[in-house]
Amino acid sequence: MMKFHKAGTTTIYYATAIFAGLLFISWFFIPDNILRIGILGAYALIYFLIIQFFRYPQRSIDQNETMILSPADGKVCVIKETVENEYLKTKCLQVSIFMSPTNVHINWIPIPGEITYMKHKDGEFHAAFKDKSAEENERTTTAVKMNDGREIVMCQVAGAMARRIINYVKVGDTVDQRTELGFIRFGSRVDLYLPLDTQLQVKINDKVKGSQTVIGTI
Repeated sequence: MMKFHKAGTTTIYYATAIFAGLLFISWFFIPDNILRIGILGAYALIYFLIIQFFRYPQRSIDQNETMILSPADGKVCVIKETVENEYLKTKCLQVSIFMSPTNVHINWIPIPGEITYMKHKDGEFHAAFKDKSAEENERTTTAVKMNDGREIVMCQVAGAMARRIINYVKVGDTVDQRTELGFIRFGSRVDLYLPLDTQLQVKINDKVKGSQTVIGTI
């Protein structure tokens, strides 16, 4: 039986209520069968996409403090050396994962540690696969201090369709790779900022699976 994420409870409730209303209206007030089938068929497709978007897959997570697991389902769209300017203020390896509307949109913590920073910033809503989205888009930034004292940063970046970033952690929390970082609604990306000596195990355009795919080793 398919499970649904709590982030979608309200949306699914309203979508179901609209579906029920359309069924009632079409049955009693639309005598044309072709028109009725067309309206219900179109909304049934939308309803199916909404249900799929909030699906909650049951995954077995093998924890390892030396492995950075993917924080999200999607496709690797950026790998480069850059400076993380918001918190670390140092050179890092950036690995960005683009999530299309068809992907699972749960975000997981990629490595065990302690939350040392978390901040939300308002911004634009450029397409999430574009480079400028990392700097200009609405985002929530979270840092995790690993057991060896080093820190990594994750940015949940809103995309052209996404209008809400949900974050479930707070500064001071002890987290591991089973911990849900949050959820982003309707198309987005996650940027990882990793130590320069991280041994990456992914490349551009690789498809990755949240909490399952190894991004690199520390």
